[in-house]
Amino acid sequence: MNRPDIFDRLPTDLVGMGVYGEPIHVDGATVIPVARIRGGGSATPIGVFVIRGGDVSWTSAVDANRIALFGVITGLLSAVIASLAVLRRPPWPDIVLRDSIRRHRPRPARDA
Repeated sequence: MNRPDIFDRLPTDLVGMGVYGEPIHVDGATVIPVARIRGGGSATPIGVFVIRGGDVSWTSAVDANRIALFGVITGLLSAVIASLAVLRRPPWPDIVLRDSIRRHRPRPARDA
């Protein structure tokens, strides 16, 4: 597979798909950045195609901020659910106050 074949396979309609950047040549490899355009014109990196010799590989970009936000939201949600469960039914046993002194009824006398 040569480079012109690879570029012919890229879709021409980029609406809703990635936008391909200018190829960058580094140490005998060609790197093609790919981004997704959102409504306001902001671009979010998706990853890169790396062409080295006759091999093509895809390396995706990882958004660490999104992963961290998901972790924080999951932790907060679990804390809220645990707090609501404790407020609804405390984990400690039910405390029941009872009279320790029973009403004393005299026993009937036994005939001896």
